[in-house]
Amino acid sequence: MTKKLLMGNEAFAHAALEAGVRVVAGYPGTPSSELIETVAKLHAAGAARGVHVEWSTNEKAALELLAGASYSGARCLFTCKQVGLNVASDALMSLNYVGVKGGLVLFVADDPGPISSQTEQDTRRFASFAKLPVLDPSTPDEGFAMMQAAFDLSERYHTPVIVRPTTRINHASTFFDVAEATDARLVPAEGFERDPKWVIFPRRAYQAHGEINERLREIAHDFAHEPALAAFNPVVEGGAAGCHPERRPQAEVEGSRAASVDTAPQAHVSRETFNDTLSQQLGEGDAADAPHLGIMAGGVSAAYAREALRMLEERAAAAGVSLPAYRFMQVGTPYPFPTDAVAAFVEGLDQVLVLEELDHFLEDELLAFAGRTHATFDVRGKLTGDARDRGENDVDDIAARIAAFFGLDAALLANVSRETFAYDASDDPLPIRPPVLCAGCPHRGSFYAVKRALGKTPAVLCGDIGCYTLGNAQPLDAVDTCLCMGAGITMAQGFAVAEPHKKALAFVGDSTFFASGLTGIVNAVYNGHDITVCVLDNATTAMTGSQPHPGTGVTLMGPRRTPVSIERVLEALGVECIVHANPLDLEGSIAAAREAIEFAGPSAILFESPCVQLVKPGAPAAVDADTCTGCKKCITEIGCPAIGFNADARGPRSKERGQAFVDPSLCNGCGLCTQVCPFDALRVPSASNEHVSRETSTAKGGSHA
Repeated sequence: MTKKLLMGNEAFAHAALEAGVRVVAGYPGTPSSELIETVAKLHAAGAARGVHVEWSTNEKAALELLAGASYSGARCLFTCKQVGLNVASDALMSLNYVGVKGGLVLFVADDPGPISSQTEQDTRRFASFAKLPVLDPSTPDEGFAMMQAAFDLSERYHTPVIVRPTTRINHASTFFDVAEATDARLVPAEGFERDPKWVIFPRRAYQAHGEINERLREIAHDFAHEPALAAFNPVVEGGAAGCHPERRPQAEVEGSRAASVDTAPQAHVSRETFNDTLSQQLGEGDAADAPHLGIMAGGVSAAYAREALRMLEERAAAAGVSLPAYRFMQVGTPYPFPTDAVAAFVEGLDQVLVLEELDHFLEDELLAFAGRTHATFDVRGKLTGDARDRGENDVDDIAARIAAFFGLDAALLANVSRETFAYDASDDPLPIRPPVLCAGCPHRGSFYAVKRALGKTPAVLCGDIGCYTLGNAQPLDAVDTCLCMGAGITMAQGFAVAEPHKKALAFVGDSTFFASGLTGIVNAVYNGHDITVCVLDNATTAMTGSQPHPGTGVTLMGPRRTPVSIERVLEALGVECIVHANPLDLEGSIAAAREAIEFAGPSAILFESPCVQLVKPGAPAAVDADTCTGCKKCITEIGCPAIGFNADARGPRSKERGQAFVDPSLCNGCGLCTQVCPFDALRVPSASNEHVSRETSTAKGGSHA
C-alpha cells in the first residue's frame, strides 16, 4: 500500500481496481472522465494487470459491451455523466430484467449547477425508474468504500448497481492508502453459461419484474441492517440533547481504505446495527431532552450540513446560547429507501429538514414514508421553500437554513464571527465572464466561413454538444439550437421540412459524429432531406480533456488502429456532396461552404484543423499601428479573445478612434484575423503557421460536455 493525494475520480478508479474489476468502458463526460483515464494510465504503467479499458463509441455501446462481459462472470465498470445515462438507458432498462453474473457497477456522475451539462438531471430518479440500487457518497473516501461495496451488492443480487457522485465529490482531493498494483479478478472457469434467462421475452420479463420488486425489499433491509451497508446511513445527535457519542472519523466507515481524514464534525453513531444503538440512545435521559428536530441529508449536502452544524455549535457557544436538541441522518443509500433506518431516525421527531442537491428525491421518499406510517412529523425542504430548489448547495446557505429551522437569530450568530454567516451573492456580485472559444480555435473560422457563405440567405444553424456550442455567442452568432448529442443533424431535417425556403445546416464535432451522428445522416439520405452537415474535425474534443475516438486511431489499451475516415463513412452512407476545407483558410472555406450549401440534398463540409491544444503555437499576430484604422472589424467579426482594443491608442489612420491590439500570451498565430482585417493592419510574422496533421498528432478525442 502507498499513500497518495488523489482526486475523487482517481480514487474511484483505484477502488474499482482493488475490487478486481476486469473490464472498464464508458464515454467521456465531465465530471466523470478522469476515472477511465486513471485506469488507462495504471494499465499502461503495468499497475492494473489483466484489465481491459476503453472509450467506447457511446454510452449505449459501452454498457452493452459490459453486459456481455458480465454474463461471462467478469467484474465490470461503466462510466458516464448524468445525460450519458439517457443514451445507455435502452440497454439498462432491459439489463435489470435479465440480470448480471459478474458484478456490474454504473459510475454515473451528476452535475448540479449545472456546471458543464445541458441539464440538472438527477440519477437517483433514474435509479428509481429503472429499479436499480444507488449509492450516494458525501465524500471521496466514502465513495471509495461505496465503490467496493457496490460490486459485492451487484453479485449478491445479480443486479447492476449505480454509484452516483456529484461534481464536488468527483473533483475533490484527499489522501488515500491504495494498492501499488492490482490484478483483475479472473473470469470463472465456466465462463458464460447458456441459459434461457439471458434472452428477454415477455413472459420472462413478467417473472423478472417480480424478482426485481422482491430484491429491492431485501436490499432496503440490508441498507438498514447489514453493518457494511448501514454504515453509509450514519446518525448523530447534538445540541441540547447532550447525546454526543465518541467521534469517529469518516475514513473508518466499514470497508473504507482512505487515510484518516476527519470529515465529519459530528460523531457517527457506533453500532452493531442501527436500530439497536439508536433505540438504546433514545432510551437514555429524560424524554424532555430528546430531540424533536431532525435533519436528513444526502450526497455532498451531508458533508456541508456537518460543517454547517459545527459552525453553528461554535458560534452559538461564543454567543452564549445553545442549539436545540437535534438528530442528523445521512442517507448514503437513497434507493431503495432504507425504511427501517429511517423509522428509527424519525422516532419522536416533530419536524425534519431535508437537504439535498438536484431533485427533492429524499424529501419525496420521506413524505411517502410518513404517509404510509401515518406519521405526525412535518417534512421541510425544497417543496416547502426551506432548501434551494436548484443548483449547488454550500455550507453558508445550509448554515442559514438550519439556523432558521432551529429558530436561531442568524444575525446574532454572525456578529460573533468575522465571517458572513449567510453569504448573499447579491451583496457582492461577481463579474459575468461567459465562456468563449479559445484564441486560435479552428471552429471560429468554420462558423465565420459558413456565415459569410450564407450572406443574407435565410438559414437555421443547428448546433450540438461540445465546445463548439460556444459558437452561439456574439459576434459569431452561428448556433441557433442545441438539444442533445447528435440532435443537430436530425433537427436540421425537421427545419428543412417545415421551412423549405430556409437553408438548414448542422454543426457536429468529430467525436459526436461517431457517437450519435450516424443515424441522423442515414435518415437524411434515406428521406432525401436537403441539409448541410458541417463536421468540425479538430482531432480531439477539448471540452472533456482530449480523449480518443474512432477517428483518431488511438486506443486506451495501447495499439494504434487505422483511424476511421469520416469521409469514407459519409460516402458509404450515401452522401453525394462532400467537400473539405481548412477553417484557417478563410476564402477556401467560404468557397467550400457555398458548394455544399448550394447542393440539393444531403451534403457535408469537413472542416479539418487540429485543436489549439494539440499544436505548438506559432508567432503571434501583431497590429501595425500605422495601418490600423480603429474600425474594430477584427473584434466584431470573429471575437477572438486574443484581440483587444485600446481606446487611448492613436495612429495616423485611427486618429481619435483607438486601435486594436493582440495579446501575445494568448495568440497562437492562426492567422484568421489577418484575413478578416480589410486594411492589412494585422500580420503574422511567419509566412505560415504549421499545424500537425491527424496522422502525426497525438490527438485524443471527444465526448459529452
